[in-house]
Amino acid sequence: MNIEQQPDNAHIFSQEEIVSPAKRGAWKWMLPLSITLALVMFAAWHFGWHAKAVTAGVLLLAGLSHLFAWILGIIALVPIIGPILVKVLSLSIIWLLNAIGYLVSFVAIKRGYSKDVLTYRAVTIALISGIIIGYVIGSLV
Repeated sequence: MNIEQQPDNAHIFSQEEIVSPAKRGAWKWMLPLSITLALVMFAAWHFGWHAKAVTAGVLLLAGLSHLFAWILGIIALVPIIGPILVKVLSLSIIWLLNAIGYLVSFVAIKRGYSKDVLTYRAVTIALISGIIIGYVIGSLV
């Protein structure tokens, strides 16, 4: 069958599949899930459970359920500052700087420079905070 002979509805995706309507009532699942995960984190801290195992489980469940996107959507509902805060939280450069900071801190602590790491992390936090404040002020002006 030639391309000219194909009917108009012979597309791979239909318009309804591409533009799906918003899911109403997601809060009925997300709110109890977020409260449950918060309670699990509190119980893990209170009872001294293995932190890495609890963190991995909470992040896995939150990632699979799209809880992070839901929380960012709730933050974005706050007028003026909400959408800007969501943009800042999703900037990849902030995540990259923080990841590099953790890697450098890990190596420095292993080599015995723990006091210098505290100073370095304070400077890194100040730098990231300055970038965020500058981005917010630049967006507002």
